[in-house]
Amino acid sequence: MSLLTVFLVLAAYSSPQQQTDSLIQAPDTSIVYTKRRIVLPEVPQRGSILDRHDSVLVATRPQYLLKLPRRPPLDTLALGQLLGWGPTTMRKRIADALPYEKAPAGYPVQLRLTATEAARVRRKSADWPTLTLTEGRQRTYTTNVGAHALGYMGAEAEPFYSQAKRYRRGRFYQLRNGGVEGYYNGLLNGRRGIMHPLVDEQGQTQGNWATDTAFQQGQDLHLTLDVKLQAYAEKLLGNRKGYLVALDPRTGEILAYVSAPIYKPATITAPDLAGVRAKLLQQEGMPLINRPAMRANPPGSVFKLVNAAVALQLGAISPTTSFRCDQKLVSCVHHHPAPSNLTAGLKYSCNPYFYQVMGKLINYVPDSLVQDTVAARHVNLAQWRRYVRSFGLDSVLGVDIPREAPGFLPTPEYYDKTRGTTRWRYRSIYSLSIGQGEINLTGLQMANMAAIIANRGWYYPPHLVSSISTGGPLPRFTEKRYTLIDSIHFAALVPGMVAVMQKGGTADASSLEDVGITVAGKTGTVENDEGDDHAAFVGFAPADAPQIAVAVYIENGGFGADAAAPCAALVMEKYLRGYIAPKRKRWEARIQSRARHGY
Repeated sequence: MSLLTVFLVLAAYSSPQQQTDSLIQAPDTSIVYTKRRIVLPEVPQRGSILDRHDSVLVATRPQYLLKLPRRPPLDTLALGQLLGWGPTTMRKRIADALPYEKAPAGYPVQLRLTATEAARVRRKSADWPTLTLTEGRQRTYTTNVGAHALGYMGAEAEPFYSQAKRYRRGRFYQLRNGGVEGYYNGLLNGRRGIMHPLVDEQGQTQGNWATDTAFQQGQDLHLTLDVKLQAYAEKLLGNRKGYLVALDPRTGEILAYVSAPIYKPATITAPDLAGVRAKLLQQEGMPLINRPAMRANPPGSVFKLVNAAVALQLGAISPTTSFRCDQKLVSCVHHHPAPSNLTAGLKYSCNPYFYQVMGKLINYVPDSLVQDTVAARHVNLAQWRRYVRSFGLDSVLGVDIPREAPGFLPTPEYYDKTRGTTRWRYRSIYSLSIGQGEINLTGLQMANMAAIIANRGWYYPPHLVSSISTGGPLPRFTEKRYTLIDSIHFAALVPGMVAVMQKGGTADASSLEDVGITVAGKTGTVENDEGDDHAAFVGFAPADAPQIAVAVYIENGGFGADAAAPCAALVMEKYLRGYIAPKRKRWEARIQSRARHGY
């Protein structure tokens, strides 16, 4: 670099924030060099977020803010007429902007305007000298769905953080969810160009003291979400508490990601929605918690699929194994014929059947006449846990959102400690056989479990971003992962899952056979000592060539067959066919009505 070039660069970038100098002395000489860090002026534009069909969901766009005068009186009726808002809209917009209901008169309020509304204010500025109109740039959501997946920029969420700390204090950490905006923040932001010349006392450049940083524009993210399917799934859950996660099992791409109760994604960062945020923070259902990733719950009877796969792998049972429906062991809420094989056990979700399946795993002692020893129980439980963990359980799956819970699978040491003895017996831990007790899975893990069975033993880690700019997803999302279960044993589960959806099965009312779609599924009803039971369902379709795997969990929803399975079936039909058959329209309307009312 010539001396003239250096002077031109330094003259252009002389701001303290753009240029940083430090002095160093060359070894064994009196020559002093200046290390300069020069930030080039061009600022990268933050990338946009698009859905799988290239519809823009989030982008940086101009924002117009109208600041109302701090002191009354303010003729809100006349202001509404200026903006083209009716009296009801005007009152609601101001109320939404106030962080608490009884804010004092004149509390500073800013309202977002459209470009057309801003133009009206400019034309009438002489008549409204107390109004202040400013223009800036902010992240703009073009959709009202997918809040927990999209997330938000941390810098724009500071008002929300302040509110959350006041309202939730110790529970604040649970509410932070930057979504893909936070997870991919660096890639979305891009980077400014930075030069690192080493300059001598005469102003001559003597090379670089560090590698220059090339300017890079913010990169676009193409999501795996189908925004139309996302909107449909959100209507099915609405104000209930729970989640719905739909995956493409062939790729691990997340097609729909619902955490309910739902809210609009702009709520967290919009400067005029402090009042809406306050209501969300105080809402008993805690809608701000990212349930599919952060809430780990007992899975209930859907976990029988995992236990059956492990039992088949270890030779504890075969597909033709039969057990009595012995109510003395554990109650069975379904009235059904004796389960003569694994398919029947799954079809009827027979608790005593799977009690005995798990019992064979825990109490088994090879090559011995003694069938129940302390050492054997410890070894067998540890072995069971090793195989179950290969499903991606008891660990984070690594989905591309900032925070994810690992769930929990008990160890022998855990029971030694909680039971206060090493001599615990299977009878004290049998709840594992029906997915209750100490087992906890997240919604992402539940959906991934369904994808693993659909794929007969392998999966790609679930993810929300399919491509970054013109490239693909992050490399780890293209690495196929295998369980410790042979594919033949997963294939043995499918007939029972199909039977679940057919006549006499626990979810036969949710069958899609009338439109030519064979669904493989499993219901779960999770016992809850503090209220109504939780409803669960996992499944995939079509059963012989799966294109979608779904997990649904509705807190206090009751039976999985009544509350969760219908939601999953409708999402499958919507995705595979694009519309719902007339036969299920009344059914669909009833579910959506219940979702709006939150029960």
